[in-house]
Amino acid sequence: MSKPKPTSTSASTSKPTSAPTSKSKPVVIVAGVALAAVLLGVVSYTATRPASPGTVGSSAVAEVSADPDAGVYAELEAYARRDASDKLAVGRADAPVVLIEYADFKCGYCGKFARDTEPVLVRKYVENGTLRIEWRNFPIFGEESEAVARASWAAGQQGRFWQFHRAAYAEGAKEKGFGKDRIAALAKEAGVPDAARFAKDSDGAAAREAVRADQEQGYSLGATSTPSFLINGRPIAGAQPLETFTEAIEAAARTAEAAEPTTPTDDAKKPGAGQ
Repeated sequence: MSKPKPTSTSASTSKPTSAPTSKSKPVVIVAGVALAAVLLGVVSYTATRPASPGTVGSSAVAEVSADPDAGVYAELEAYARRDASDKLAVGRADAPVVLIEYADFKCGYCGKFARDTEPVLVRKYVENGTLRIEWRNFPIFGEESEAVARASWAAGQQGRFWQFHRAAYAEGAKEKGFGKDRIAALAKEAGVPDAARFAKDSDGAAAREAVRADQEQGYSLGATSTPSFLINGRPIAGAQPLETFTEAIEAAARTAEAAEPTTPTDDAKKPGAGQ
């Protein structure tokens, strides 16, 4: 599987020609993936990328249409796992909105999102049950990216993924690199209880397979940069300003609410009601 060449801010690549092999992907959405790949890999990135490294988080907001269905592809909603046992997710499995993030721990823009935007989304939407965030490891910056991705998965097996995520994305953390000793230090900082198990899991086949499956899903969608996101089937690329995410989440929540079946009122249930 070919990988993109990293740049100083994000990485780009053309979509691999090989079909994704993630077993969790329903066969029925494959036809829509070709369109999704073009959309996420070209249209979305062009429309939503930061104008320059200095403008991330500035007033240059990616456009989110007032039409809640604009730019939303139902096929992509199926990529949300909604697995209550997923240790790399936060929020209710049945939340009306799912944000999927494809990211690399060595990506500066991913760190910015993790520090500046994600905590706000958690407080505002995850805690009230509106939003679920699902993480996908999408390492594109070489061996250290792969190693820290596996380590994050291993931390998750002991219930400390998000603590590891926070430590790895702390200001200045990526500049220290993600060598073996540094990863062990991050695990300790994250409160991973069993260091020996963590080390074994980080280098195990299960971690490699989990990371590979996440990567293949991202490549199959045409993700060409980190971070890349799906919000109920709406692609967004780049560490966009907070309002880009809040507008997309709230539009998705409104759509989900409108789609919920209505229940008859007590009066409507009475015999002869409506006659």
